[in-house]
Amino acid sequence: MSVATGQISPALAPVTTPRRAGVLRRIVNHRADYLYVLPALAVMLIVIAYPVYYTIELSFFKTPANLQMKDKIFVGLDNYVTILTSVSFRHVTVNTLIWTVFSTFFAFVLGLCAALALHREFAGRGILRAVLLIPYVVSAVAASYVWKWLYHSDFGVIGALSVQFGFTDRPINFLDNLYTALPSLIVVNIWREFSFAMIMLMAGLQTVPDQLLRAAQVDGANAWQRFWHVTFPHLKGVSMVTVLLLTVANLNSFIIPWIMTGGGPAGASDIWITQIYNLAFGRQRYGVASAYSVILFIVMMTLGYFYVRALTRGDESRAG
Repeated sequence: MSVATGQISPALAPVTTPRRAGVLRRIVNHRADYLYVLPALAVMLIVIAYPVYYTIELSFFKTPANLQMKDKIFVGLDNYVTILTSVSFRHVTVNTLIWTVFSTFFAFVLGLCAALALHREFAGRGILRAVLLIPYVVSAVAASYVWKWLYHSDFGVIGALSVQFGFTDRPINFLDNLYTALPSLIVVNIWREFSFAMIMLMAGLQTVPDQLLRAAQVDGANAWQRFWHVTFPHLKGVSMVTVLLLTVANLNSFIIPWIMTGGGPAGASDIWITQIYNLAFGRQRYGVASAYSVILFIVMMTLGYFYVRALTRGDESRAG
């Protein structure tokens, strides 16, 4: 400090980066706005942040069978080691990958085909749109029970029709067979999810300029060439978002597998989310189930990062 002038020398002045100063300035300038959202933030901390924190904390403990959480024992990373080295984890992971990849891929492809078909003008298009939206708006619980009866080996409509038309000699045992249980669930999941992909891609098709399509047609491009070189490039952004949302939804999909098979038979349709439920509420191994949940949470956060990148890519390109 200069004694003569009473000023602080630059060498002793507190260092504040422009970025930090800008953030603090925005917070001060919009302090009233933050007060309005404070109740919502408090609710989110209670119902989201605290359960996440407690789950992470519980994953480092071994919980007793009597459910007395005060008697839990700290075991460090043992729960994670137990999960990652178990044979069941590898089996369930393979089932989860099959479930997620096939459900996402075929739901997206069917949704794209439906969106392309409904993008054209024809009589009854509105009615057909409403019909194709039914699987998405029907309750997952109701759909699961309906499909469970359709698949029933003794009273199911699908098995009866297969015998009546001579495709099989007897009704097919869809849900109680080790080799058909998971594919049968994937079919139900695709049926329910393709409507969502259709809605997203129909919105994306609205952004394709008609002038480019007409110019490509004048230049002699056929339907496939117009789609691949004109339409699909305009759908890349919405396609990425749709695939990521479908992937996250499939990793979190619990209702259909649990109601229709419960993960059976003999774990043939067991996926991560049903395994976590079985460990927590079936076997009362809350520590192991919490560690399983943390692993799934890390996967979800990774997908969420790419989802945010996909959403902000257009803003970054426009800003550049």
